Amino acid sequence: MAHIGFIGASGLMGHGMARNLLAKGHGLSLTVHRNRERVADLLSAGAKEAASARELAAVCDIVFLCVTGSPQVEAAMVGDDGILAGAREGLLVVDCSTSEPDSTARLREQAAARGVRFIDAPLSRTPVEAEAGRLNVMVGAEPADFERLKPVLGAFAENIFHMGGPGSGHIIKLLNNFIAQSICTATAEAFAVGQRAGIDVRKLVELVSLGPVNCGLFQAMAKTLDGTMDGLKFELDNARKDVRYYTHLAEGLSIPSVVGEAVHQSLTLASALGHGKKFVPSLVEAQEQLSGARLVPR
Repeated sequence: MAHIGFIGASGLMGHGMARNLLAKGHGLSLTVHRNRERVADLLSAGAKEAASARELAAVCDIVFLCVTGSPQVEAAMVGDDGILAGAREGLLVVDCSTSEPDSTARLREQAAARGVRFIDAPLSRTPVEAEAGRLNVMVGAEPADFERLKPVLGAFAENIFHMGGPGSGHIIKLLNNFIAQSICTATAEAFAVGQRAGIDVRKLVELVSLGPVNCGLFQAMAKTLDGTMDGLKFELDNARKDVRYYTHLAEGLSIPSVVGEAVHQSLTLASALGHGKKFVPSLVEAQEQLSGARLVPR
């Protein structure tokens, strides 16, 4: 059993991950920021509170980060109270956030200079699977680091994928999320166009549900027609951030990202219309505002 540090345990994904690490017998220390209620059960079950990321790094074998994105990861890693300020040689830092590959590469170099291994291990599935210990994890790491980390990841993950060398996990996560948000954005637009064209959009859902286009994301978007807006519990602003990271990746490779930019702008527009803090299915509400369609029962 390892002594695990955790930054982001109050988040929707982080809480379940931390709870399962503790339940599987690992020692757990965590930082606590604004939302103490979300970690009260962890502290009462034996988790220790650390005053800073630096203090966490000084006492742990592995530190997990599960925060919003690269700015938050960088803030936790560097500075007088950051992980690297207190890290002992041999520490593993595991970034489970969806982060920009360029930022990940810079942090990996800074960590290596301190004898610290910085591993990218972003997640897929939902907070429900996080609580159940059934997440998917995409790991970018050297083979030896992956083998050391894999048994610990098994505390909260059902499927653990070694995607390749350092950085590959974050790259594949961005590709995955780009595809996912493309499906959600296209579905919302198709619903609006179909309704304005005079068809019963439920007939479209019936057709797609029995064909090769069907998937869980489409079904989550289809639930909006019944007024269910939380079929996909992923904040729209976070989706917008992820696709922005994807378009940055493509731009850095000098590869045109026509679809990526369109999806990003659709998400940006939905956010500007007031839906950023809602879940991704609210793309349908944004399409209603833009097109005059009537889709979500009220």
